Amino acid sequence: MAKNHAAGIGRSSFVRHGKLRRSNSWTNAMRIFLTAAIVVALSGVATVAYAVWGLVQDVRTVDLGNEASAELVGAGSQSFDGPLTILLVGSDTRAGQSYQDGEEGELNDVNLMLHVSADHKNATVVSFPRDLMVPFPSCPGPDGEEGYYSAMSEQQLNSAMMYGGLPCVARVISELTGMEIPNAGLITFDGVIGVSNALGGVDVCLTQPIVDPATELDLPAGNVTLQGREALQFLRTRHGVGDGGDTSRISNQQVFMSALVRKLQSSETLSDPVKVYSLAKAGVDNMTLSSNMASVQFMQQVAGTVKDIDLDRINFVQYPTFTHPYEQGRLTPDRASADALFQVIQSGQPFEVTGVGKGVDDAAAGDAAAEVDPNTGLPIDPATGLPIDPATGWPIDPATGWPIDPATGTPTDPATIAPAAEGPVQLPSNITGQPASKQTCSGGRTVY
Repeated sequence: MAKNHAAGIGRSSFVRHGKLRRSNSWTNAMRIFLTAAIVVALSGVATVAYAVWGLVQDVRTVDLGNEASAELVGAGSQSFDGPLTILLVGSDTRAGQSYQDGEEGELNDVNLMLHVSADHKNATVVSFPRDLMVPFPSCPGPDGEEGYYSAMSEQQLNSAMMYGGLPCVARVISELTGMEIPNAGLITFDGVIGVSNALGGVDVCLTQPIVDPATELDLPAGNVTLQGREALQFLRTRHGVGDGGDTSRISNQQVFMSALVRKLQSSETLSDPVKVYSLAKAGVDNMTLSSNMASVQFMQQVAGTVKDIDLDRINFVQYPTFTHPYEQGRLTPDRASADALFQVIQSGQPFEVTGVGKGVDDAAAGDAAAEVDPNTGLPIDPATGLPIDPATGWPIDPATGWPIDPATGTPTDPATIAPAAEGPVQLPSNITGQPASKQTCSGGRTVY
């Protein structure tokens, strides 16, 4: 790792603890906006691209203090040289929003980091729980004054907006992960509502109803289409899923995010310039970007960087945590697992997440490969009904016991088969998440 996790604890720091209001978390709408921008760049519709240029001119910006200079580029086929990292932050402010419930102030209740590997073959979105207690570095003041807010040995992550705004959130996440964060964006409630409306809704499945009076959410079991305020409330709910905790809320959001990405990549969205423009406008109208991101050139570079990433190489993962030892209802980092996660992310190796979060019912997704042959204990190939050879991934011929070569359809002596290429790295089981290609269902609850 590039940074020592304990570095902030040894310096002159102090602990500030304040009463933070209840969770009003919402979504990863910045991720939605970036994907919409990518769609714009890839659509090839000149009128839409021109219109988005006009939108970008009006977007609000902030200086992080470490931005790389925006490089002017040409067509959307061009890309960044090397990896791409963007911090995606959700603000819960009610100021100027159509959604009002009497709450005041502003917290960073959704914190996501998008990282694209240097070879542009893997994309990872890491969710950081709002209830995570971590060291804070010193943060700049309202006008960028360095050291305006003192370093703190431990503070709740979602209070970073109070101690230096978006630049402070970026510094906290950078120190926590050991990764440089030169790009960041922040979006509000109305952006979530606008984006879901522009898409015509996002389809998710529920294994049982979600009834959450705190967010006024009442959804039936089965397949539902989430749009507008209902989409916002689905992404905010924590009492209505899993064990009612922050980590359940995040895994519930990942059900939505994976469904969202699948819809954004569908021809239904890509071929509709009006829908593409509406997506981009919904994002830009409700966003603040780091100054280097506010250009069509940046969007074009992002598009060129991610355009060839397969759905099964886009992963949503949750930062690993333990229950905090003395702060009730709070979390503390699982440093060992986090180091393993970010070492794999920075290496650019493909990886697999083996565990799902508490807000997800993985079995309800109907994974056919989960059926097991009672005689061998091996998973069954749904196409042939035969057990699958673990060494080759081919079905096993019942007469010879040899794997069947899919290219020839004939049983093949295992001794003559070249070893399969090394597969993806498997992350520790306590790191949960899912690939964008996989459908999972929300594990809603009605009993508290």
